[in-house]
Amino acid sequence: MYSGEMKKIIIVVVGALLNAIAMNFFLIPANVYASGFTGVAQLLSRMIGSFAPFNVSTGILLLLLNIPVTIIAWRKVGKSFTFYSFLSVALMSFFMEIIPITRWSPDILLNAVFGGVIAAVGVGITLKYGASTGGMDIIAMLLSRKKDKPVGTYLFLLNGVIIVTAGAVYGPEKALYTLVTLYTSTRVVDAIHTRHEKLTAMIITKKSEELKQAIHAKLVRGITRVPAKGAFTNETKEMLLIVITRYELYDLEKIIKEVDPHAFTNIIETSGIVGTFRRE
Repeated sequence: MYSGEMKKIIIVVVGALLNAIAMNFFLIPANVYASGFTGVAQLLSRMIGSFAPFNVSTGILLLLLNIPVTIIAWRKVGKSFTFYSFLSVALMSFFMEIIPITRWSPDILLNAVFGGVIAAVGVGITLKYGASTGGMDIIAMLLSRKKDKPVGTYLFLLNGVIIVTAGAVYGPEKALYTLVTLYTSTRVVDAIHTRHEKLTAMIITKKSEELKQAIHAKLVRGITRVPAKGAFTNETKEMLLIVITRYELYDLEKIIKEVDPHAFTNIIETSGIVGTFRRE
C-alpha cells in the first residue's frame, strides 16, 4: 500500500516538473498560452505585467486560482483525489518559481509544439496514476457528480476565452499558435490516458465474487455480472460490466491487479449513458 502511494507521489512530482518545464522553457517565453487554469493564469500574469505597475508570476496565480476550487472539491469530490490534485498544482507552482524562464528557441512554432507535448506528458501520466493537475480536472469531477453533460464543452469554452483574449490583446498570431499547443497537448493526453469522461470496463475473471467485493469496497459503482465461457478452454467464468469515470480508472486497474492478475479486462470509451449513473 505504502509503495503504491509513494509511486503516486513520485508520478505527481514528475508530472508537475514536466508542466513547469513546458511553461518556463517554451510557452511563457514565446507568449503561447496553455489550456485550462494554467492558460488563464498565464494570460492574467501577462496582462497584469502589461497594464499594472506590478507583476504577479504565472505560478502564483495558478496556485491562487486553484485554492477555491480545491476547497469545494475537498468536501464534494473526495479527500484523496483532491489532495493529490492540489499537491500537483502546488508543486507545479513551486517549480515554476525556481526554474528560470529561458527561451530555448526563437521559433514560436517549435515552442508551441514542444511546450504542448511536454505539458501533455505531465498531465497524461498524472491522470494515469489516479491524480490530476487541478483546475479544470477538479471542475470536471464536480460537474460529473451533478450532471451528465460532456465536460469537454466547458473546457472548450474556457480555452475559447483564452484564445480570443490572447488574439484580441496580443494579436491573432498568438491565438493561432495557442491553438497549435492545445491541439498537440490534447492528442498526447489522449495517447497516454484518455479525454473521455466515462469508460466501460468489461472484466472476465474466475474470481468474480472477490473482485466484486473489492470494487465495491473502493468504488460505489453498479456492476453487472454476465456468465462467460472460454471458447478454447471451455472454462466457466464471469464477466463484470462496470461504468466508471476516467478518474477511477487507476483505482479499478489496481484492484483487478491485486485480486486477479490473470483477469482479462477490456476498457472502452463511453460516449453516453441512458439510465442511472451515480453522481453523488
